[in-house]
Amino acid sequence: MARVAVTSPLPGEALDQLATLHQVTVRQGPPLSGEALATFVGNAEALICLLADRVDAVVFERAKQLRVVAVYAVGVNNVDLPAAYGAGVWVTNTPDVLTDATADLTMALLLAVTRRVVEGDRFLREGRFTGWSPDLLLGTGLQGKHLGIVGFGRIGQAVARRALAFGMKVMYHSRRPHPEAGLPEAIWVSDLDALLGQVDVVSLHCPLTPQTRHLLNRRRLFQMRKGAFLINAARGEVVEEGALVEALTSGHLAGAGLDVYEHEPQVHPGLVNLPNVVLLPHLGSATRETREAMARLVVENVRAVLAGGPPATPVVGPGLPPPT
Repeated sequence: MARVAVTSPLPGEALDQLATLHQVTVRQGPPLSGEALATFVGNAEALICLLADRVDAVVFERAKQLRVVAVYAVGVNNVDLPAAYGAGVWVTNTPDVLTDATADLTMALLLAVTRRVVEGDRFLREGRFTGWSPDLLLGTGLQGKHLGIVGFGRIGQAVARRALAFGMKVMYHSRRPHPEAGLPEAIWVSDLDALLGQVDVVSLHCPLTPQTRHLLNRRRLFQMRKGAFLINAARGEVVEEGALVEALTSGHLAGAGLDVYEHEPQVHPGLVNLPNVVLLPHLGSATRETREAMARLVVENVRAVLAGGPPATPVVGPGLPPPT
């Protein structure tokens, strides 16, 4: 019976089922990193962690029995991948199962900010609604508008399908075109700067890497079409948040819908009081069905490795082959 360290309770029954096979230790409390996380892992053979837990090199140096780190997320930018593979430790994530939930939330953010849904809710609750009028809280329609998707993986493609159903015209930027997506209506644009100047809405769906941190910096935010909207349900650090505040308060951008933040859980104070910004507390995958499916997948990965096999969803980075 192996020991499994889990940094947070997870929805559903997957951890209970894992506990029938292995010794499962679940902690309560804020995210861990460095020495604190290494101490918690101790002699565990498996670690199930959240994206907010920083799995640094010290964890792999000290946790000599560790065989797998199962991240309860799609992104794994919280894990030192070279250190993991150097130690012969599998790293896994939870792709596919949260695609639809995150794409749905992206469209919810887009509709909320363009149709001023949150403003309208607040307007009514504050007792300011005295009756219908032709110019009350006019928003922006989506039909015929251009959506620029940055990152065209599973979630980006799912957003494209939804946007096309709303009558939007879709363009996307990624390292290569994706004809396998079966979306001939979506136009690939190789130059991000060119894309930003052509679209009415920019929606971010790229992973966080050294190359994508501050991908939308001040220059690129002001390169976006005047009156455009920004949607971010990917990673907060992709956007230079202070520059975003400047673009919004100056009137260059018409609005933003954000589910993630550069210094999460802190939110830039300049965003909080802006009426043209919709702010959510990282709810991209927050449906019961999705979160329970994610828990089942991390447990499946752990069980497979502890049984001596490969995990179902290993993470393989450039030049980082999975351990043998």
